[in-house]
Amino acid sequence: MAASPQIASLLGRRGRLELDELLAALVVDGYVNAEDAKQVRLGSRAGRSAVELHPLVLIANAKLPNQRNPGRPLSLESLVEWLAGHAGLPYLKIDPMKVNVAAVTQAVSHAYAQRHRILPVAMAPGEVTFATAEPFDAEWAKDLSSMLRRDVHRVVSSPLDINRYLQEFYGVQRSIQLAQDAKGGGYDTSAILNFEQLVELGKSGEVGADDRHVVHIVDWLLQYAFEQRASDIHLEPRRDAGQMRFRIDGVMHKVFELPPPVMTAVTARIKILARMDVAEKRRPQDGRIKTRSSTGREVELRVSSMPTAFGEKMVLRIFDPDLVVKDFAQLGFSEREAAQWRHMVERPHGIVLVTGPTGSGKTTTLYSTLKHLATPAMNVCTVEDPIEMVSPEFNQMQVQPAIDLDFAAGVRTLLRQDPDIIMVGEIRDLETAQMAVQASLTGHLVLSTLHTNDAPSAVTRLLDLGVPHYLIQSTLTGVVAQRLVRTLCPYCKRETTQDPHEWSALTHGWPLPVPEKVYAPVGCLECRNTGFMGRTGIYEMMPVSPRLRSLVSAELELGNFGKTALSEGMRPLRMSAAEQVARGLTTVKEVLAVLPPIEMPDDQAPIHSE
Repeated sequence: MAASPQIASLLGRRGRLELDELLAALVVDGYVNAEDAKQVRLGSRAGRSAVELHPLVLIANAKLPNQRNPGRPLSLESLVEWLAGHAGLPYLKIDPMKVNVAAVTQAVSHAYAQRHRILPVAMAPGEVTFATAEPFDAEWAKDLSSMLRRDVHRVVSSPLDINRYLQEFYGVQRSIQLAQDAKGGGYDTSAILNFEQLVELGKSGEVGADDRHVVHIVDWLLQYAFEQRASDIHLEPRRDAGQMRFRIDGVMHKVFELPPPVMTAVTARIKILARMDVAEKRRPQDGRIKTRSSTGREVELRVSSMPTAFGEKMVLRIFDPDLVVKDFAQLGFSEREAAQWRHMVERPHGIVLVTGPTGSGKTTTLYSTLKHLATPAMNVCTVEDPIEMVSPEFNQMQVQPAIDLDFAAGVRTLLRQDPDIIMVGEIRDLETAQMAVQASLTGHLVLSTLHTNDAPSAVTRLLDLGVPHYLIQSTLTGVVAQRLVRTLCPYCKRETTQDPHEWSALTHGWPLPVPEKVYAPVGCLECRNTGFMGRTGIYEMMPVSPRLRSLVSAELELGNFGKTALSEGMRPLRMSAAEQVARGLTTVKEVLAVLPPIEMPDDQAPIHSE
């Protein structure tokens, strides 16, 4: 964006930005009308915080209408981008996951960065990049270049982001350094019995002077993971530096590196919070942490430890109630699929199975369904390994192999608890399958999961486990196979045309017309330049019809059974995926990456039936 001479004279002077000159430049540039600018000036003079806040923040807080883009207020990011254009500098939305915090915080001291309101964001051989919200105040850059003996590059970023990450980056790095210095990274575990189950983030209570740095690191880690929409936190010890990674929308992202002594201390802190045995480092362990953020939001984490060559690897799976429990439309069900699912799960008895690989969203589907079914008139009981998310509407029991409380024993116990609905975490063996069948035969609705690629395979899996075919015939109500696919970012996806060859590879003979309008990923600030934000489900619903029941036998032929299921109205995963693409929610490439391979020969092409 080239500045007009008038704007250049308003903004081109050296030094800190002033509110009046910024407003004048915005008026000249046509973003703000003169009356709105006057109101902001008067408001800033009346308020006391004007001295503390950056003028761009004051303007953004006024939520002025954007004269160039009617209907949308002037956001802080759009103002920063406008300023960067006039300063002739690149604009950067700071993504903390792309900043090597350990490296950049070595460039300048916290005090120096704070004094000049700059934030180091990238280091490379011979150069360092700083983010600033004062692009016309550049004296520090010359001084710093000669001190560091490196080229100094400047980018323009949001003043709020710079202030926030100045505190976080330097604060966490200082805690890491102090934790490493204190007792060689040792961690006081004497307080193991004094921790409450609920961890108040940011209010960690009284801890020893040497331990507060580790507490700060773990606090920051958890809050940071919640902000970034992570589903899992991985702490991986290595010989030189431990790695911290997040899984976001199914994809792993490297976040941070910790020195080995600090990684050990962080691991110990997490084990204490999860009520695990801190002294036992040779065996895998499981635990759970319940946290409450400063905003009052409660989030549960399931913790798993595993001994590795360089220490204990920790994985914290995050169960956010807002994300885990959804209504059927949010799960990705179409109207037809939601109606079929309700028809299966609102029966008084029978077995309903959800199948798919690990991480395909089976837990979310089951919890959301149980929430839907758990009325005050119903007794809903679950047996899980482990309990994924504690919910007040259910009676939940956890499998304890050490005392011979397995799934089968758990179901046997639940049958004496006068249940209406039973959820079995997973059918893994014949005894569990037999108990689930027994529960169904005695008039209960049983929900459970299996690991199979598609819905028809669930029947052969039960037969393989040893369940008699006549019991499957009389109890199985329906099977749903599912996968999770990343959804396109609503802020940046762009319209494009569908490649017919790609579409043909997806639909595989189903008579579905190529959609006129589909979308492609682009990448923007909101989605971290991935083009995708969030995930949705694709489903294969197989209600067990009388005809399918008649085919269940000890010598079941899967190919023929699957073909009959299609003719009875089952729509395969590919059809559900194709609908999501046609709705503009995802792409063919994305769904092909998660769909199981085609195993049906071409002479058994799908029979289309509505």
